[in-house]
Amino acid sequence: MSKDFIEPIELRLPPQSNTTTFLTKSENSNGSNRDDMILRQLGKRPLLNRSFGFMSILGLACSAMCSWEGILVTSVPTFSLGGPAAVVWAFVLGWIGTISVTATMAELASVAPTAGGQYHWIAMIAPECCSAFLTYVTAWLTTLAWQAMAITSSYTTSTILLGIVVLANPTYTPVPWHTILTMWATTLFAVLMNLTGGRMLAKFEGLILVLHLAGFFGILVPMVYFAPHNPPAFVFTTLFNNGNWPTQGLSFLVGFPTVATALIGADCAVHMSEEIQSASIVVPRALMYSIFINGALAFAIIVGLMFCISDLDAAVEAANTMFYSFLEIFQSAVKSTTGACLMAGIIFVLSLASSISVYASASRMMWSFSRDKGLPLSTYLVRLTKDRLPMNSILLTTAITLVLSLMVLAPSIALSALLSLVVAALYSSYLLVSCLLLWRRCTGGFKPYMPGIDIDDSGSPTWGPWKLPEPLGIINNIFACMYSASLLFWSFWPQTTDPTPETFNWSVLVFGFVLLSSISWYTIKARHYFKGPIKEV
Repeated sequence: MSKDFIEPIELRLPPQSNTTTFLTKSENSNGSNRDDMILRQLGKRPLLNRSFGFMSILGLACSAMCSWEGILVTSVPTFSLGGPAAVVWAFVLGWIGTISVTATMAELASVAPTAGGQYHWIAMIAPECCSAFLTYVTAWLTTLAWQAMAITSSYTTSTILLGIVVLANPTYTPVPWHTILTMWATTLFAVLMNLTGGRMLAKFEGLILVLHLAGFFGILVPMVYFAPHNPPAFVFTTLFNNGNWPTQGLSFLVGFPTVATALIGADCAVHMSEEIQSASIVVPRALMYSIFINGALAFAIIVGLMFCISDLDAAVEAANTMFYSFLEIFQSAVKSTTGACLMAGIIFVLSLASSISVYASASRMMWSFSRDKGLPLSTYLVRLTKDRLPMNSILLTTAITLVLSLMVLAPSIALSALLSLVVAALYSSYLLVSCLLLWRRCTGGFKPYMPGIDIDDSGSPTWGPWKLPEPLGIINNIFACMYSASLLFWSFWPQTTDPTPETFNWSVLVFGFVLLSSISWYTIKARHYFKGPIKEV
């Protein structure tokens, strides 16, 4: 065995116990750290270094969401379908809904701050008769969603870079293999940053938070100052129905998920919980601060963008030649190719930083599920380096991205399905968690929070230090269920009433395949060995 890895020693307890315990040769067992004590009460041994504080995890959450940067990519297609007012009000509705869902996740993150996130919470609050099944399916969907998010992050970053090249040199025509090689380069950079160690990554994310805020003004100010402006009525009241839907309301709902999902990925901080100091308080605060900060920045950008779009046809055509319409909008606004490239360069740097955060969260989610023996090769993926990094999970996440990047050679519908899978998989887990929490809430399934009380993981969990007061908690919980169900439903719809194979929304097929596959595998084999999160202590 290599000296660079911590070797796990598996100890089988007597037959009367159904738990499995893992010890490590280098584990510090003094239990003095409050975070480690909470983790032990949840049945997990503290194996990762807690290098993140509030500002560094806030930076990671903000950069992973990439909200105001991402809205520049997702807004123009919705604008073409439903008009400027549809974009603005869809974002407002999505922001409100995401705040509600995030508050629900924050309450549970305070109860059980573990890297498993949604699937560990479901194991705690689901009825015993179906707890293992729901936990297994949710863990698969969440793991796959973050893996899909990793590859889409690399794709977005690489195509922004190639779009800048086209903007600077219009004679250049990107070909698929250029995109693949650029994806590999951006992926390897993100992975190398993840392998530098938790302390270095924490410092880097704190810097990215500053750049995330400063870059916002570097984009918004020149765009709004130099571009001609549309009248307010055009921005806030003009609606289109280019999808030929029977009603304007239906057209709005079909286009709603594209803009609303600009704030997706707030739970990345949850999957880093075991590397955060004072996690039961810091994680919920980071979730809420990130959603308010990112929402405010994205709303300002989207309103500014709608005021500054002067040539819709040119912007739509730019999506075919430069990948993204905002590159054309920048150039038409500042009347300078160099200035537009510099503005786009800010977006590229922040997108690259976002991919670093996404790979960190995706690898921790994979490591957590492997720790509970839910994935193939779990004994390999769960190993840590001497610096307590889940290197094997990071490397497998990298390998998956490198292989799936070959999808760029196929029709674009494959990537579109992958993007939609992120939305469907994450929001299905949000919906399940929110519904089960509401059931527990209404049946008195949680004990009141008292400092120092032990966490009862088997029957009645205890509220954490961060909780919404009642009846606001129940009202918010109900709204989170409704919003998650609505977004999940509308995310499967095509953009037009008469879709072609190229415009059809294939996410329903991909999501159904993943869901049925996980259910089938659980029924055939996994139910015999997967009983939920393993009790290690």
